[in-house]
This record gives sequence, structure tokens and C-alpha cells, in this order.
Amino acid sequence: MLDVDGLLASGWQPSAFQQFILKIHSRCDLACRYCYMYEMADQSWRSQPRRMSEAVVDRTAARIAEHALAHDLAEVEVILHGGEPLLAGPDLISRAVRAVRAAAADVGTRVRVSVQTNGVRLDEAFLRLFDELEIRVGVSLDGDEEGQDRHRRFAGGKGSHAAVTAALRRLASGRFHHLFSGLLCTIDIRNDPVATYEALLAFDPPAVDFLLPHGNWAAPPPFRDPASPATPYADWLIAVFDRWYGTAATTEVRLFTEIMRLLTGRASRTEAVGLSPVRMAVIETDGGIEQSDILKSSYQGATATRMHVLRDSFDAVLAHPAIAARQIGELALAATCRRCDLVRVCGGGLYAHRYNTVTGFQAPSVYCPDLYRLITHIHATLARDVALLKGSR
Repeated sequence: MLDVDGLLASGWQPSAFQQFILKIHSRCDLACRYCYMYEMADQSWRSQPRRMSEAVVDRTAARIAEHALAHDLAEVEVILHGGEPLLAGPDLISRAVRAVRAAAADVGTRVRVSVQTNGVRLDEAFLRLFDELEIRVGVSLDGDEEGQDRHRRFAGGKGSHAAVTAALRRLASGRFHHLFSGLLCTIDIRNDPVATYEALLAFDPPAVDFLLPHGNWAAPPPFRDPASPATPYADWLIAVFDRWYGTAATTEVRLFTEIMRLLTGRASRTEAVGLSPVRMAVIETDGGIEQSDILKSSYQGATATRMHVLRDSFDAVLAHPAIAARQIGELALAATCRRCDLVRVCGGGLYAHRYNTVTGFQAPSVYCPDLYRLITHIHATLARDVALLKGSR
């Protein structure tokens, strides 16, 4: 157990939460094969209420405002999430957004709101509501029809590609494009990398997030043999990087831009790479305050803090050892990671991907060889271009 009191005595201070993920609905209308929420180790969703109650919504809004005031936060971000958040319906979504913004306005804090959806229910009525409430929209899409429908299916087995691409056409073209925040794509290395990337580009997304499938040393991700030096995921991502970098694309690929930021001495803005403190809290439908829901891929109860918006402030949550562990950077890493020449760029990889049954999260990422190869490839590409620029002077 991390000694938080000792850390505080040494002069360390936690960083205030700036991002709040509201799990407004705990069920989903797809049955994605790789879902960390429903298909992996933690099955706590089964005991969660389907919808967040109005009492929990209102108390969450007050807690966010309380935290923003205590830390003089000019702006916070709220992400509506699930399950599938659109299942909560327009009335609850509207109430949640208006409640958080009203409470935050009383303390002088601006609230940026987004929703992450599978897109199945993203119709004209929802888009009009999101336009009215200034909610930006991220959609999950795994590429072309074959790539999308391999995993992202309805419970009966029917693929979701047709429904999601129809919704994306509504979002990406015409008067709603300004709401579009980007696409989230989970990698399957059986899909052609460049074809997948180009299928996503067809919707003119401002940004694309490529996600490594969730797994760890105890439950390795698909096609990742922890004992092997092979780098199938780096090979896949490098093909996309070379296509993206070589064409000066206007679409941001967040993993690549974050690695490039870190290589040039700037801080990361994502927990996937780098050593920046994680400043995010999750509020479940029952009001429980939890760590990143991605940790549900590790073991039953991995996200729990035993804290609740009806009882506990977000400042109290900051003192939780598991939260502190994700804010102390290099101190939380395994010795192998601390000795690595890429530690400040890789940062040990995504926290959930470090888990094993012996040392918990004090291990390198199960994707360690892939991350090392991807980062060194991007570094070599940047170094080559810098050298060319210097030579042309």
C-alpha cells in the first residue's frame, strides 16, 4: 500500500481532478467481444443501477463545483459515458449537463462537455440536443465493415457498421460537424492498418484515437505473447504512422502526437504514454467514485475506492493510495521501466496494461516491446527530418 502521508510529508502534493467521467447508463446496446466493461475480469456492472438517479446527478454536480472552487479551476471537462450513454435518454442527459454547468458557474468555472458513444442511437434528435447543449461527440468505429463487424456487434450477432456509419454521416457532414470530436478505434492486427486508417479518414474526423486492446500479464491481449520479443502492434501502428506523417494529414492521431510531444520535451496529455499525473475521476451510476474504468480489465474490484458522491469530496479521493499511485510518475514504475532510456516518453504505458498477479501494477506494460519499437521509429523519423532541416540552412 502506497504511503500517501509519507509522500505529503516529503512535499508532494496531488493534482486536482480536471476530468470527470459520468457513467450515466451502465448497460449497452452492443455486445462487443473485446469490451473491458462486460467481457473482462470485473463484472461489477451487474450490480449497478441502469441509470444514474437525479439525486446522484445533482450531488455530482455539487461535488465538481466544490472541487473546482477549492482548486481555483478555470475549466473542467465532463465526459458522458457508459455502457452506452445515449441509453440514458435526452432528459437525463440534459439534466446532467445543465446541473453541472449551473453548479460550476456559481464558482466561476467553465465546463466542457463531451459524450463517447457507439453511435447506434445517434439520430437527428440527439444531434440537435447536443448542439443546443454544446456537447462534443466522439464515436467508436473500428474501420471498414469487416473491421467494425468482427467485434462490434449487436447481441444477436448482427454487425453495427451500417448503423454507425449512417450516424457518422449525420454527424460529420453539414451543420453538426462542429460537434465532432473524433473517432475511437480499437486495433485488431488482422485488419489492414492503412485501409483501417483510410476508412476512418473518410468521415473527416478532427482526431483519431487508436487503442491497444486491453490486456495484461495475467490475461494477455490477442496476438501478444508476453514472452516474445515480436512487435505485432508496433508494426501495425508504424504502417499507420508512416501514412499519416508522410501526407501531413490534418486529422490528429493522438497516440502519435503525444509521443512526438514527449520526444520534444513537452508533457503528455493522455494516460497512454508519458508521466503526467492522471487527473480523472469516474462517477458510476450508483454514485460511487472510482478510478479509470479501464482497470476493470485487471481484476474484480480494481477500480473501487469505496468512496461516494453522497459522502465524500473529490479532495478526499485524491488522498486514496491508488489515485496517488497514478500521479507520482516515475516513482510508481517498476525498476525495469525506471532503467529504460525511454521511460519519460513511454511512462510505463497504460496503467491497466501493467498488471500481473505478483506485483500488481508495478510491472512494465504487457506491450513493452511494441511501445519501445513504435517510439524509437517515431524518434528516428523526427531526427531524420530535423537533420534535413539543419542541413538545408
